[in-house]
Amino acid sequence: MDIEELIENFQFLDNWEDKYRYIIELGEKLPPLPEEYHAEEWKVQGCQSQVWLVPKKEENGDLSFMGDSDAMIVKGLIAIVLSIYNHKSPSAIKAVAVEDIFAKLNLQEHLSPSRRNGLLAMIDKIKHYAEIL
Repeated sequence: MDIEELIENFQFLDNWEDKYRYIIELGEKLPPLPEEYHAEEWKVQGCQSQVWLVPKKEENGDLSFMGDSDAMIVKGLIAIVLSIYNHKSPSAIKAVAVEDIFAKLNLQEHLSPSRRNGLLAMIDKIKHYAEIL
């Protein structure tokens, strides 16, 4: 799913209860992360829940990511983050105006401070991968 489709789907939903359900559904659709990636090496620091993000450099130089969490809502947030950053070049990843996207989703003001911090930690980790890969 691309980010424009995600924004449209969010705008279609009437209330935050429906949006939270949708976020959980997005997480349920994430491909399973192989068990060997549930390791400290791939863990995102700064998240209250356990979160793993694994980068892969594609043949054309773009980056794609796999992710997982032990919390359903966080797994859904990972799905949103991956829809923003997957299959982009490192320079495109660094240039994403994620604050604008979150404003269109009206996401940050409906998350607890710890979830917001975890979301920002995921984004920082992806940008870190864009720097080193």
